[in-house]
Amino acid sequence: MSLYEKIVNGEEKISLVGLGYVGMPIAIEFAKRGCKVVGYDLNAKKIEVYKSGIDPTNEVGDDAIKETTVEFTSDEKMLQTAKFHIVAVPTPVNDDHTPDLTPVEGASTILGRNLTKGSIVVFESTVYPGVTEDVCVPILEKESGLKCGVDFKIGYSPERINPGDKVHRLNTITKIVSGMDEESLDEIAKTYEIVVDAGVHRAESIKVAEAAKVIENSQRDINIAFMNELSIIFNKMGIDTQSVLKAAGTKWNFLKFYPGLVGGHCIGVDPYYLTYKAEEMGYHSQIILSGRRINDDMGKYVAESTVKNLIKADVSIKNAKVAILGFTFKENCPDTRNTKIVDIYNELKEYGITAEIADPAADADEAKRLYGIEFVDMASIKDCDAVILAVAHEQFKDLSAADFDKMFKAGDNSTKVLVDIKGLLDRKAYEAAGYNYWRL
Repeated sequence: MSLYEKIVNGEEKISLVGLGYVGMPIAIEFAKRGCKVVGYDLNAKKIEVYKSGIDPTNEVGDDAIKETTVEFTSDEKMLQTAKFHIVAVPTPVNDDHTPDLTPVEGASTILGRNLTKGSIVVFESTVYPGVTEDVCVPILEKESGLKCGVDFKIGYSPERINPGDKVHRLNTITKIVSGMDEESLDEIAKTYEIVVDAGVHRAESIKVAEAAKVIENSQRDINIAFMNELSIIFNKMGIDTQSVLKAAGTKWNFLKFYPGLVGGHCIGVDPYYLTYKAEEMGYHSQIILSGRRINDDMGKYVAESTVKNLIKADVSIKNAKVAILGFTFKENCPDTRNTKIVDIYNELKEYGITAEIADPAADADEAKRLYGIEFVDMASIKDCDAVILAVAHEQFKDLSAADFDKMFKAGDNSTKVLVDIKGLLDRKAYEAAGYNYWRL
């Protein structure tokens, strides 16, 4: 009987190593489909939160956590009870933009210590081509004393979780799967088909699957960088970028990307994995790194544009007060990791501007731990010279001119600077009302 059949029959378990925005929804979905699942994370506090029935990611909801049969644990020995292992840990970059493989190496070490014969290990973490076979396998073999291809097999299936997206979910997105040989590929494909209703795509090799993932986000990064560059150009021309894109978008083959801040743990990180490997092979990326430079500088550009508009409004820059609405890397998601809003905040401070941040959707504890920033309540915001609407949270979409006026200093609208990064507001209405309105 195959491992897949044993999983379906409840004779063998699946383990998830890493229970964040990627691993946790996968664990929940497999359990929902009747599989026995061990959910492991070395963060004991996180495990206790899950055991208490709370979903801090907002990806599946508290009810799903309360009702699931997943065995949440921080005891690595529980991994010995499973045979099909999925590793879903972050792959960040260092300050110098080189890959930080520490989390995936650490996960491989822990799993290796608890690996048993007959297991299949599938990595989902975004990496450059070669990491699974050249970095992870040696660690698994060393820690387990087992031989890859003989005692256990490996595969790679890149995650396509889109945090905060309630439409494109794990089960509705085609899943790329790969294995070290035909047997492992078939087992991995069939196992993922249990939860992925959209079906799977069987990649030719592990390296092909790794490469496919890393270029998905690189392509998106480059397209957004082009939009950001256009925004800079059109702002100099006095042309509204959103209006230009709306007009251009009437052509059937125009790609509908928009300018914005590119943060998070995927689009703002993954291209560096590809360019790092390219450098190792003797090729210096031109297009990919150019796009990264543009996107990495957009926080500073927004801050500088805010300052210019304050000057235009005849507001003294030193000790000016600015409110920033939103801090997460994307809308309707509590994740603040690698947010580019912090670049705006830090740049404004360089000008001597007092900035305060409100974000009802963000993980406040995470923001304080990672950035030393404490949020304020939106209701407490007042006497501001500028308000930056930074993230398109649902909570912000219904804000009216009256709501913004409560945040500004009393006075004529011409002294009020309103920065609408995501273009949520009616530009013409606010300009007609006399505000100093600006957007990307």
